[in-house]
Amino acid sequence: MPILGGLIAAVFGTVFVMVNANEPLNPTFGLIVRALAGLALASYLIMAVVALRRGVAAPPSPADRGASWFGVKYWLVVVGELVLFAAGSAVLRLLDAPPQTGVAWVAFVVGIHFIPFASLWRQRSILVPAYLLTAYGLAGLIMALTSAVAWTPIVSGVLSGLTLLAGSLYVASRPTRSDPANSPTAN
Repeated sequence: MPILGGLIAAVFGTVFVMVNANEPLNPTFGLIVRALAGLALASYLIMAVVALRRGVAAPPSPADRGASWFGVKYWLVVVGELVLFAAGSAVLRLLDAPPQTGVAWVAFVVGIHFIPFASLWRQRSILVPAYLLTAYGLAGLIMALTSAVAWTPIVSGVLSGLTLLAGSLYVASRPTRSDPANSPTAN
């Protein structure tokens, strides 16, 4: 995944955490989680800049991938995602679902939108956040039907955000970890 893709995931992950790390979480714990999300985003930005300056973060050429990273197929997936957001939100409103179902629906849709990217970008590792976010979204939708509805933003929002941030940090650290100049035997 290119640095831009990791940046998108890191920013949205941070937003997920910042917006949803509220009650019923202990306020101090919520503040700590939000601070960690901000630190993770800052760390991602630093690692991305370092990788770009060293020239190890450039995505493979289109000839190597068979298509550009953000070509027509990418935008078709994004448009499909937006349609699912709107349609699902409308259905949830018609069903008079609790407001907390909104974040669960977003997590579910964001999760499933990663599935075609795994194939499109030939990056099976993208399936990890795809399945996790999809599961967090489904769990939140189910929780919204129970007395645990107040925890839906924590499960579907905060956990989704932390997953996106962890994935972004993993992606940003890969060029550094795979660079032979950084291996202990290279010194």
